[in-house]
Amino acid sequence: MTAKGVAVLVVVVLIFVCSAMAQDARNSWTVNQVSVTGGRFFVSTQSIVNESSPGDLNPRIHFENPGGIAFNYGRLLTTFKIFGLFAELPVAIYPRMDLNTYANQIPKDVGALFITPSVRVNMFSNDSVNPWVSVGGGYGRFREAPELNYYGPNPGATGTNTGVIQFGGGLDVWFWHRWGARLEVRDFYSGLPDYNVDTSASRQHNFYVGTGVMHRF
Repeated sequence: MTAKGVAVLVVVVLIFVCSAMAQDARNSWTVNQVSVTGGRFFVSTQSIVNESSPGDLNPRIHFENPGGIAFNYGRLLTTFKIFGLFAELPVAIYPRMDLNTYANQIPKDVGALFITPSVRVNMFSNDSVNPWVSVGGGYGRFREAPELNYYGPNPGATGTNTGVIQFGGGLDVWFWHRWGARLEVRDFYSGLPDYNVDTSASRQHNFYVGTGVMHRF
């Protein structure tokens, strides 16, 4: 996804949200939701193309499973029977994910920020337990370490922009008035950081699993 495509997508979603906010909500204290969760990110091992690392005994990039945090703002657009349709803005961050491979070629670590305006559908939206699914897209930013994985300066980029597609699902449990708990699983499907080598993939899945608290108003 190009930067222009991401910008168009964000503008369309924001117009959608602003239009919804202009409507008079019947139960205004349940229209807005905010959440914060903490959890871990998971990225699958990637193979390095042989030409990028000749003589490498283990041509694969291995990823740590770092801790991360996710924020979310959701706005109820409409309801239909047991379903509620929300516009939401997921923001997820992991500050540092350590990388490892045999040859001294890749950055020591990477960090990431994902911002993905989305649409979420909640089931049993008027009850205390709400399973949901979400889909959207937006912007991602990777930070590559200035050092290589063993020693020496990183000759590659130390900042990479990318388009991101977001798929997610989860469960909200409202346990006390306006407060609840959230379990969420999201896949931020992005381009690659600058690993300084060619891999077998052109994009990667950044899976996030987190739990936390919610507030509605």
